[in-house]
Amino acid sequence: MNLLKTLAAISSMTMLSRVTGLLRESLFARAFGASAYTDAFIIAFRIPNLLRRLFAEGAFSQAFVPILSEYKTQYGQDATKGLVDHVATSLVWATVLTSVVGIIGAPVLLLMIAGGLERNPEAFDASVLMTRLMFPYIACMSFVALAGGVLNTWRQFKIPAFTPVLLNLSFIFASLVLVHYLDQPIYAMAIAVCVGGLLQVGIQIPALIKIGMLPRISFNPLSGLRDAGVRRMLKKMGPAVFAVSAAQISLLINTSIAASLAEGAVSALQYADRLMEFPTAMLGVALGTILLPSLSKASAENDTHEYSSLLNWGLRLTFLLALPSAVGMAAMAEPLIATLFHYGKFTAAAITSSAMPLMAYSAGLVGIILVKTLAPAFYARQDIRTPVRIAVGVLVATQLMNLVFVPLFGVAGLALSIGLGACINAAFLYSGLRRRGIYTPQAGWAVFFLKLAVAVSVMGAVAWFSQAQFDWAALRARPLLRMAALFGIIALSGITYFGVLVGLGFRPRDFKRRAK
Repeated sequence: MNLLKTLAAISSMTMLSRVTGLLRESLFARAFGASAYTDAFIIAFRIPNLLRRLFAEGAFSQAFVPILSEYKTQYGQDATKGLVDHVATSLVWATVLTSVVGIIGAPVLLLMIAGGLERNPEAFDASVLMTRLMFPYIACMSFVALAGGVLNTWRQFKIPAFTPVLLNLSFIFASLVLVHYLDQPIYAMAIAVCVGGLLQVGIQIPALIKIGMLPRISFNPLSGLRDAGVRRMLKKMGPAVFAVSAAQISLLINTSIAASLAEGAVSALQYADRLMEFPTAMLGVALGTILLPSLSKASAENDTHEYSSLLNWGLRLTFLLALPSAVGMAAMAEPLIATLFHYGKFTAAAITSSAMPLMAYSAGLVGIILVKTLAPAFYARQDIRTPVRIAVGVLVATQLMNLVFVPLFGVAGLALSIGLGACINAAFLYSGLRRRGIYTPQAGWAVFFLKLAVAVSVMGAVAWFSQAQFDWAALRARPLLRMAALFGIIALSGITYFGVLVGLGFRPRDFKRRAK
């Protein structure tokens, strides 16, 4: 398998997901604005979405994929299929039970997390109804996470990468069409969540059938727990869930701090975060998705050379693409914010307030992406505790940095703390890999960094000088010209960066890598 070609395919799917996600949010705002009912939907969706993040995605994949890869490598097709069946049975029944409890207890849950909605009884009732309607979404997404883990282990990356687009398309259809056929239009979005979940399940099934891994769900909820592989997976999920919970706690704390700073601070942080997610997902998430199955296979086969070589390739590619992304994001912060968001009620002052945290995020972007490259090196060895311990320490360090940076830089200080915290996280992960002899860097890193520094410096100067030639706020009256200018500068910067690298001796074939 050509890893570079696969990375490009996954990144393009991720880009499609992020673009449709931005379109979905824009249409949602156009259709519903900001009201008690939009708050009701956002709060109602938050509960199943939080459970999805805690149980169905990161924590599950980190525990499941290495064990699945071990079974596939060492025990053969029948044993692997048995593991998939048992895991699916346990997962589906657990999420169905959680959904039943959530549907029954929806009013209590909403009182706990959003009691303020009671001031508007109609909005509160709508939120209860939408929560009940959307709770089964976690069962759908649990199956999608299982299917994605299986398909990624079989190196079928495209379907799992494309799957999130279906939820966005469901939202877009609901915003444009379904809202006109309901007495309470906001219910269209809750229906879109359910339809999106079913579509995401449906697209996985043919791919699973093709590789002979469509799970068979037992009517006995406890049958899966008798499997030793399932019990091992559950033990490893505990620390992973704790790590995800720590990240969510950090997010809640930062949101609370931002809300106390100034009006619009939360929104400024949110807009910056949305843009930061583009390179993070397109490179960091994509690399982690590719590396985890390949590293797990190398670990199961005890092939230390292949393991270290894969990680070396991932780290070089991270620096090659993350460094120019970080410099470009810092240099182009104001043009990016203005071009994407400076419409309607989004003022010129909001451009500056949102650009500052985006620039602060850029200081830690390389660290954020490195974590997503380095952490799979531990997960592949079925070591989840080490990244969890580091993540908890980073959570504490991030909040301590907030005490220093927030008084100095305001909301940008929050973004700076998150970025520097990620750099600390990456440093500890790297140190752990080196100290245990898991990873040995190949020769040539010093020259590699020197060439990158030259190319990034030239690119940054070109980007900064070019963007300074335009009044991005004034170009609001000519949006097409503003878009053309932004994309033109991005293209020029990219050509400059890779042109300098080619001049310094870089060749695309140097980064080609095939997994065994």
